[in-house]
This record gives sequence, structure tokens and C-alpha cells, in this order.
Amino acid sequence: MKALVQRLGYANTVTLVRIVCIPVFLVVWLADWPAWFGIRTVLYQARPWLALLLFVLLAVTDLLDGYLARSRGEVSPLGAFIDPLADKLLVTAALLALIQIGLLPAWVAFVIIAREFVVSGLRMVAAEQQVVIAASMYGKVKTVLQIAAIVLFIPMGSLWYLRLSLSLQDLYYTGAWIVMWAAVVMTIVSMLEYFANAIKVMEVPWKRTANYTQK
Repeated sequence: MKALVQRLGYANTVTLVRIVCIPVFLVVWLADWPAWFGIRTVLYQARPWLALLLFVLLAVTDLLDGYLARSRGEVSPLGAFIDPLADKLLVTAALLALIQIGLLPAWVAFVIIAREFVVSGLRMVAAEQQVVIAASMYGKVKTVLQIAAIVLFIPMGSLWYLRLSLSLQDLYYTGAWIVMWAAVVMTIVSMLEYFANAIKVMEVPWKRTANYTQK
């Protein structure tokens, strides 16, 4: 195990652990695992909070592996691939779970997930032209807002939320949706910025296609 960690690097190891723990996060939140231990009542009610804690821990490890990569000089192509992948998988898993339990409409997840496909496609085209489209501040803000929105939405599936007065429920619900709407808006804005930055890169394959069609 130690040899494997040394080979991968501490930063990549933390990232891989984060990816492996994403299914655990889903099981903790969605599966009726307390019944396996015969103490369903107490732990069943605690599932959203345990899932919330695990989600926050997994999100925070993104800062940890970034710090390790920079401080230990472990920046690598593998890390550049799996680090953003881990973030996307975590957010996607949480959004799909929110849809499954009826807390989030599917269109929100579609917009956020579709953006990642579009941006990944643009990066692939740019890579063919040996151009790197760096992550922007809009993308970072988008990620923070998405995580914040998910953190606010998870407790809405708990008994704590249902026991609040209707006025407090409405206030919390409105606040959570304001953050979610902000995340959706920034998701679209960051995607449009990628398009703007990739226009010159995209001109090359378009011109090739046009020349081929004319011939």
C-alpha cells in the first residue's frame, strides 16, 4: 500500500479515495442500511445528516489534494484528469440523489451535467490544437455555488426540516433555491465563457470541414 501511495503521489491518492467514497456517500444517504443493524429508527433519521457530513468532507478534500499537489510538486497529467473528474462525479451523484428523493427537478441536473459535457468537448477540440483552456474564476464560483446549494438541499430530506414551522420551511426553501438558481446561472455563464475562449480554437476544425465540403 505504501509503495502504491508513493507511486501515485499523496495528492492523487487523496483524489482517488474521494472518488471511491462517492458510492459510499450515496449508500449512506439513500440505502436503508440502518435496517441491516436492527436499529433502523435512530440511524434512519440521521441518514441525511451523515450524508451531509460525508459530502462536505469529500468536497473539502478537493482543497487538500490541490494543496498536496502544489506543495509536494506532485502536479501530474493523472492528477489533472482525475481531480476535476472527482468534483464532477461528486456533484452529479448528489444532484441525481436529490432527484431520486424528489427534492430537485431533473432540468437543474440536466443543465449542470450538460455543461460539463460541453466544456469537456471544447477542451478535447482545444487539445487537438495543442491549446489549453484554463479554468476561469466563473468556473470556480460555479463549483462553490453548486456545492453550497447541495449542502442546503440535503437537510430538506430530514425530519428536522419537516418539524420546522411552515414559515421557517418557506424561508429555508427560498434561501436554498436562491443559491441553486445562482449556481445554475453561473453554470451557464461559465459555459458561455468557455465558448468565447474557444472561438479561435474551434475555427480550425470548422475551416477544415468547410474546405473538405467545398472540395
